Amino acid sequence: SEGAMIIEEGSHGDSIYVVLKGQVKIQKKTPKGTVAIDTLEEGDVFGEMVFLMKEKTRTASVVANGPVLVGILDSERLAREWESVSPHLRRVTTLMAKKLRDATIKAIALAKG
Repeated sequence: SEGAMIIEEGSHGDSIYVVLKGQVKIQKKTPKGTVAIDTLEEGDVFGEMVFLMKEKTRTASVVANGPVLVGILDSERLAREWESVSPHLRRVTTLMAKKLRDATIKAIALAKG
């Protein structure tokens, strides 16, 4: 339902999700309040930062934007498949995720004023 919390920023977890139906909003907390970062739709994946960055703390909140159905990806299978990817491609993907995280942090800092 509208506004239902799926992932809470600062919480711990290792699941990766996919939007099966509907939409979710990605939100970040700032001193001035919560800021919407993005809206994801059917087929989009979220929660991947804990997998790619090897961090267990969630860096953003994800809330339902109306009725939504999400699936949980099999973390163990994903880890096995990730290990079969070349080390160079894993490194590039991890660096891209880090740059995205850093850019989001900078955008939030700018939003603070």
